[in-house]
Amino acid sequence: MRISGKIVKANIDEHLVFGWASVAIDEDGKTIVDSDGDTISISELERAAYNFVMWGRVGGEMHENIYIGTLVESMVFTPEKCAALGLEGVPNGWWIGMKIFDNKVWAKIKSGKYSMFSIAGRAVREEIENE
Repeated sequence: MRISGKIVKANIDEHLVFGWASVAIDEDGKTIVDSDGDTISISELERAAYNFVMWGRVGGEMHENIYIGTLVESMVFTPEKCAALGLEGVPNGWWIGMKIFDNKVWAKIKSGKYSMFSIAGRAVREEIENE
C-alpha cells in the first residue's frame, strides 16, 4: 500500500519540508481512495503514524535510499482532535515535517521534482460490503 500527500510548506534555509503524509478523509468529509483503489481508516492511519514515530522516524527517497532525512513534526488529525482544537474543515489525516539531510534530495524538492510525501506500508486487504 502506498499513500501520498502533497508537500505544502518548505523552509529553504533549514531544509525543512511539511505536508500531509496521508489523508483518510478530505476536508469535505469524503473518504480518500488511493491509486490501488484502497482506503485507510483514520484509526488505522493513526496507529501507523504512532508506530512510525516510535520505531522509524527516518525518510527515504522513493522508498529506497533510507536516511535522507528525519521526522521533526507529526500530528494525526482525527475527528476528536479537530473538535477539541476547534478546527473545522481540516482533513482527517497525518501531517508531518521532515528535516532533509541529503543535498541531492533537497535539490529535487526545491525544483519541484519531489512534491509529495509517500508512505509505504503493509496491510491486509479486507473487502468491505456496501450497506
